[in-house]
Amino acid sequence: MLRNSFELARELTCSLTEMTGVSGYEQGLKTTLQDIFAPLSAETFSDFIGNFYAVKKGEHSGKHSVMLAAHIDEIGLMITHIDERGFLHFATLGGIDQRTLLYQEILVHGKEDLRGVVCLGSSHKDSKKRQTLDIEDLVIDIGFNDAAAVQMVKPGDIASIKRCPLRLLNDRISGKALDDRAGVVVLAVCLNELMGMKHQHDVVAVATVQEEVGLRGGLTSSERLLPSLAVAVDVTHAQTLDTKSQVSAELAKGPVISLGPNIHPWVYTRLSDSAQQNRIACQRQAIPGATGTDARVIQLTGYGIPTGLVSIPLRYMHTSVETASLQDIVECGKLLAYFIASLPEELEEI
Repeated sequence: MLRNSFELARELTCSLTEMTGVSGYEQGLKTTLQDIFAPLSAETFSDFIGNFYAVKKGEHSGKHSVMLAAHIDEIGLMITHIDERGFLHFATLGGIDQRTLLYQEILVHGKEDLRGVVCLGSSHKDSKKRQTLDIEDLVIDIGFNDAAAVQMVKPGDIASIKRCPLRLLNDRISGKALDDRAGVVVLAVCLNELMGMKHQHDVVAVATVQEEVGLRGGLTSSERLLPSLAVAVDVTHAQTLDTKSQVSAELAKGPVISLGPNIHPWVYTRLSDSAQQNRIACQRQAIPGATGTDARVIQLTGYGIPTGLVSIPLRYMHTSVETASLQDIVECGKLLAYFIASLPEELEEI
């Protein structure tokens, strides 16, 4: 049954951003993804690497397919060793700005989930001289001495930032992992909207894994599907007080449609036309090289896949207080639904 897309987006964004699914360790999200997408699709399944697929059949099922991809993984930490004091040393999984880690609350996923805090590992005089913090300067304090710590945590265990989502004014939401759980919510909104539309082609929404460590899920899922065309859904930097002159995208001004060598011109034009025809405010972003998204590898799959990229404006990316507009998330999902519903029966001449 068709749901109110704004209510759906608000509910899913709050629940998904609070969950743990660090790159390479997304298995715990599978049940949640099944609960989200099973009512919206005809078939769901996953693969060996962990990608999750939801298939919605079109009126001409089996002839062409449209792939929608958004990554479910989040940046995180991996424990590298435990020192003689019981402090945990770590490396990053994905591009974390270490300046934002100090004094954060952490969940260490060891023998059991353990709370910890990130602190300085030694005197910070040298760090002050450098005016920067390196990962080597930081450790996690879980409250144990060495003997107790090594019983509960081993090198290779994963840690994630603990943060509850915050609903801000003007329908904005802040929390961790909006990059790219917000994109996964867009996929759900799109399938929800398509329940009230006719569309010619099968749609396969994919929650990809390991994007933050090398676009691996995007590559393997597109190789499996070999779709007729694809659209990646990710986030892009939105203006903040210190980036206004370098960043053009703004919160609550609509989804961002990218163009450039990584983007097929026909897909870009069709997305732009769908936005205009359905009065969806959108923004445009010129990317002169490869994008740092699943679109990069999807485009190069097989003999080449016509690929587009639609992004959600996001403030404070790769921190625990990433901030997005729920309205942008909803409008992004609606744009994709209108785009899919507008596609002609024949796609060979793209």
